[in-house]
This record gives sequence, C-alpha cells and structure tokens, in this order.
Amino acid sequence: MESENQTLISEFILLGLSEDSDVQPFLFALFLTMYLVTLTGNLLIVLATISDAHLHMPMYFFLANLSFTDICFTSTTVPKMLVNIQTETKNISYGNCLTQMYFFMLFVALDNLLLTVMAYDRFVAICHPLHYMVIMNPWLCGLLLLASWILCVLAALLHGLMFLRLSFCTKLEIPHFFCDLDHVVQLACSDTFANNLVRYIATGIMGFIPLIGILFSYSKIISSILRISSVGGRYKAFSTCGSHLSVVSLFYGTGLGVYLSSAATQNARASAIASVMYTVVTPMLNPFIYSLRNKDIKYALRIISSR
Repeated sequence: MESENQTLISEFILLGLSEDSDVQPFLFALFLTMYLVTLTGNLLIVLATISDAHLHMPMYFFLANLSFTDICFTSTTVPKMLVNIQTETKNISYGNCLTQMYFFMLFVALDNLLLTVMAYDRFVAICHPLHYMVIMNPWLCGLLLLASWILCVLAALLHGLMFLRLSFCTKLEIPHFFCDLDHVVQLACSDTFANNLVRYIATGIMGFIPLIGILFSYSKIISSILRISSVGGRYKAFSTCGSHLSVVSLFYGTGLGVYLSSAATQNARASAIASVMYTVVTPMLNPFIYSLRNKDIKYALRIISSR
C-alpha cells in the first residue's frame, strides 16, 4: 500500500515566503538582486585567486573553493524560487524536489567542512608559522578538499536514499521556498523514525564535530596570539584569521538562529523567512567580508577591474 501511495506522488507545492500577490514583484526583485550579487562577488573571488600568482597559497585555495561552493549552494534554491514567482506557479516535481534536497545538503555540508579546513589552515599559519608551507603542502590541501567532497557526497546520498523509502498521502504543501528536508519528511504518512535518526546522526557528524574542530583551532590560535609580546604583532596575527572568523560566526550564527526560531515557534513560514539568512544572505556577504578585510584580495580585484 505504501508503494502505491508513493508512486502516485508526482509533485509537491512550494508555498514560498508569502502568498500575497502584491508582495511577489518585490520578492522577485530582491532575490534576483541578491542572487546576482552573490554570483558576481564569489565569481570575482575565484577569478582573483586563479589569476593572481600571489594568491596561489593554501588559504586562498580553500577560499576559492568556498566561493565556488557558495555559488552552487545558492543556485540550488534561488533560481527555482524566481521561476515560480515569475510564472506564478508553486509546483516542483518529485524528482526535482529530491534533486534539490540532495544538492542543498551536499553544498551546505561542504560549506561547513571547508570552514573547518580553513580554521585548521589558520591554526597552522599562526601556531606553526615556520613549518606552514611544509605542513600545508599542495598534496595535503588536495587531500583535504577531496575528503570533504567525498564525505559530503556520501552524506547527501544517504539522506536521498532514506527519502526514497518514504510514502506520501494527500497533503503535499511545503511551507518553504525550497524542498527543505525537515519539512518534506513531516509530510510523509509512513514511519519516519529511521529518517529522523539518520538526520540527527548526520547533523552531529557533519555539523557539531566540525564546529568542535573550529573551536579547538581558535582556542589554540588565541592562546598563541596572547603569548605575543607586542601589540602590533598580536594585531597582525589576528588580522590573518579575522575574515575567516567573521564568516564562521555569520554561518553558524544564522544557522543556529534558524534552528532556535524553528524550535521556539510552530510557524513554519517564519522559519522559512529566517532560513533566508543562511541560504541567501550569508553566501552573498562572504565575498565582501574577505575582500574588505584582505589587502591581497583587494589588490587582485583591482587588477581584474583594470583589465
């Protein structure tokens, strides 16, 4: 019976951020602008890193990959929302919903792991500066990137396979602007215990363990900075990780804010609005944080603009 119910499912309905027709033009213009800014800013970071030989270092290698991930991350959700607003439709097919969930989980996990790897890079640069280029050699950087991709692909694939075992009944409305795993699982009329268990375990492995790694790295970084006698030396050491620390705070701060808002209120639409912060706003702000606080990036961007 469950398999019959599942085969009947052809599409879901994305309710979006608002059902008010008067607000839709404003939402379209707003999200189109933010999406174009995100694409432009992150693409410039990637181009600057590739074109400038001074940026061929581990820190900028991971930064370019973070920018590429942010482009993909935002592109999994915003274009579909813009199409739905423009065409005045709310439907998304079962296959497209599954695909969107898979890539969303892939790139949000990859964002998380890349921030962790970048924290380790800053730890080595500040705590072991004389051995930095020996430790963070191209082979290790490539291995860390490959391992991050493999873990994220497998984690997203596991969620996708667990989703395929669910069956759905008649209520197919998702109170979100994309196929969010939590909301979609709540629509299932079959047992979701295994899905929730896998989701909690994956969140612990792919979310909290990297966060612990970041906190451990920065505890060592702060301890090392405090041992520097001169104020100028402390400022110079801290400035090398200031941008990354700002991005980490923004990423985890907005993600935690969405989680707390979801737990504090039963209003799914309010949760969807809050999720805009880490799905759209954070990827858009990352290039500005790095370009404004990093003179090497600003110099490379000026060279690109002059060309």
